[in-house]
Parts: sequence; structure tokens; C-alpha cells
Amino acid sequence: MANFKLIYQILSLLDKYLDYDEPDWSKLSAENFKVSERRFVSIMIMLCKAGYIDGIDIIHLGGNECDLKYIDPSITLKGLEYLEQNDLMHKAYRLLKGIKDVTPGA
Repeated sequence: MANFKLIYQILSLLDKYLDYDEPDWSKLSAENFKVSERRFVSIMIMLCKAGYIDGIDIIHLGGNECDLKYIDPSITLKGLEYLEQNDLMHKAYRLLKGIKDVTPGA
């Protein structure tokens, strides 16, 4: 579950940065999201390979080690669709949970 929260936070940040001329790229970091560097890099690589983000070069350091180079990070249309679908699912979940909470014997 923590991975999906991190994915949502990263995509949300990149969505927000669509409105900025000069975004603060230091916020696109493991430290900002309070996760390990290894987890952050792994998730960013997955997001790139899945087509949710663009503008990031993956630098292979040897073995399983990788680093990221930000060229012009941005969320893609596919990433925006993920955010929209995720938001709709959360709203539906909260609605159903609310109905269950107020329904006697449920």
C-alpha cells in the first residue's frame, strides 16, 4: 500500500508542477517523500517504464544500482489518467464506507 501512496504523491507533485515555470525539483526526492533512496529510484524507474512520467534518464551504475538524471520531468497523459482513476476510486470507497458505517447491521 505504501508504494501506491508514493506513486500517487509523485504523480500529484508532477501534476501540480504543470502550473510552474520553474518547479522546485528538490521536492522530487526520496528525502521529501520520506522513503529510502533505493525505493524512490525503483518507483521512479517503474513510473518511467510504465509511461506515467517522462523526462528522466535512468543511469545504470552496474549490477542492480541505478540513478536518475532529471532532464525535464513531467507527468504524461497516462499519468494524469492514473490520478483521475485513483481519485474516483477513493471517492467511491469513501462513499461506500460511509454508507456501511451508517447502515444498521451492515
